[in-house]
Amino acid sequence: MRLKIVSVGEPSLRTTSQLLSKEQILSPLIQNLIEYMRDTLRDAPGVGLAAPQVGESLQLAIIEDKANTRRL
Repeated sequence: MRLKIVSVGEPSLRTTSQLLSKEQILSPLIQNLIEYMRDTLRDAPGVGLAAPQVGESLQLAIIEDKANTRRL
């Protein structure tokens, strides 16, 4: 599922985000959010995406740096 990346002015970009415990990170709710964020990141340019960028005021970010596998 692809999430909407919010624009400048969105409150989630300017508020203090909630710290997540290990148990919260491992919960199905946050694991689903991580999967949705991964789908969103793969459709957008860049190597990372933070939860506030998709409207969630959480201290959560994903980073994906794919190695260039093309041979020269």
